[in-house]
Amino acid sequence: MKKINKILIANRGEIAVRIMRAAKELQISTVTVYSEVDRSAYHVRFADEIFYIQNKGIEPYLDIDQVLDVAKDARVDAIHPGYGFLSENPLFARKVVEAGFIFIGPSSQTIDVMGNKLKAKEIAIEAGIPVIPGFRIGNEKDSDLITKIEEIGYPVLVKASSGGGGKGMHIIRSAEEIHEQISLSIREAKAAFGDDTVFIEKLILKPRHIEFQILADHHGNCVHLFERECTIQRRHQKVVEEAPSTVLDENLRRKMGKAAIDLARACNYANAGTIEFIMDKNRNFYFLEMNTRLQVEHPVTEFITGIDMVKQQIMIAQGAPLQVDQNNISIRGHAMELRVYAEDPHNSFLPDVGKLNTYKPPKGPGVRVDDGCEEGMDVPVEYDPLLAKLVTYGETRTEARLRMIRAIDEYEISGVKNTLDFGKFVMKDADFCSGDFDTNFIDQRLEEIENGMNKSDISESMVAAVISSEIMNNSVFKNPNHKIVKGSGWRNRMKK
Repeated sequence: MKKINKILIANRGEIAVRIMRAAKELQISTVTVYSEVDRSAYHVRFADEIFYIQNKGIEPYLDIDQVLDVAKDARVDAIHPGYGFLSENPLFARKVVEAGFIFIGPSSQTIDVMGNKLKAKEIAIEAGIPVIPGFRIGNEKDSDLITKIEEIGYPVLVKASSGGGGKGMHIIRSAEEIHEQISLSIREAKAAFGDDTVFIEKLILKPRHIEFQILADHHGNCVHLFERECTIQRRHQKVVEEAPSTVLDENLRRKMGKAAIDLARACNYANAGTIEFIMDKNRNFYFLEMNTRLQVEHPVTEFITGIDMVKQQIMIAQGAPLQVDQNNISIRGHAMELRVYAEDPHNSFLPDVGKLNTYKPPKGPGVRVDDGCEEGMDVPVEYDPLLAKLVTYGETRTEARLRMIRAIDEYEISGVKNTLDFGKFVMKDADFCSGDFDTNFIDQRLEEIENGMNKSDISESMVAAVISSEIMNNSVFKNPNHKIVKGSGWRNRMKK
């Protein structure tokens, strides 16, 4: 056991705040970094100490050397990467440990191996876990590619081996599309990930996206915390998640949970991670990828299991054995999460920026809002447009769904377009209510969404609130209890 007394959160926004809250409940001091854009951001004022990092030709939150310099200056014990940015960068994880700090996550070797979809697929095959039929693209002639693809059967997906988020992913429906789509995928993969390795997989029609949360310590213990359904997506990015899934029965849940644990053991995993599966219409499941970090949608798992994921991450990183075993983890109730983005659902979900003239999150029983913003702040164009995660819990799926509708109605946001009305649209959709949907959900309804779904749901009270806020709104909140303490070189250090 190595006690962690101070943590550097190498991230921003709602996840930085989420980690700080867990740390404070464990009586651990928090340090965070911020870029020029984030000088007045909420996560900056929430930390015990803050350090400014410059833009030196690289996005500040991706600057490994500057982050490590801050860790040394602040004398932290550990670094938590959150998600995004450096969270799945094996070089960062390795350098953190080499610098003498605890990395709150898996080893750099595990991140490296499981971050490569082809290597991860090989490990899954060795562990006896079903994988989607496919092959790596080498220097084959188009004729050879045609033969290989025809053995799998059209349509197929060409995918980037590194990275995610749908970048480098394209559908091939016929032989005539092979050369163009593969060339496009290679260019996108190289530009996005610095790795032009791509591969072919059979396209699963009408798929469900099911993922299993796992926890593993450094003593050989590993458990799963059941599944999350992440099927409602736009541009291969999740928008609505829930736990548990409507499509799994107990037998299938046991099989998939065992597969998740087997894979975690096969790659010597330690800390929190997620095994993602694709399920076809016949409920056959296939390994998709592993996320070697905390997931955006972790709150729904916390609701149904009562387990604080971030605290577990910290305790595992300290060397503590898991305090739970599979037999005493159970599903209680149902939870749903809506990612509230500053995006316009009526315009292909394009990001929107501006000032949050009104920002009043909902409250009440079974409602949780993880956010990193507040009324009066500017939504920057430089970063992901996620404003908040709206999570609701109920004893049944219906209660969680109806509670989400109520919470959306109470949520007041003006100044930027957002996905609240889209969330309400989903919650009221007949197929979603019945549990009969797949990853094509948004594409099948895109015209209806873009033509103004739920416009009639905008209430007069919401309009009045917006007008009132415009009149009364001042500058962003300031905390009078903060004072600036000069740091070394170009950094400012802030203490309470």
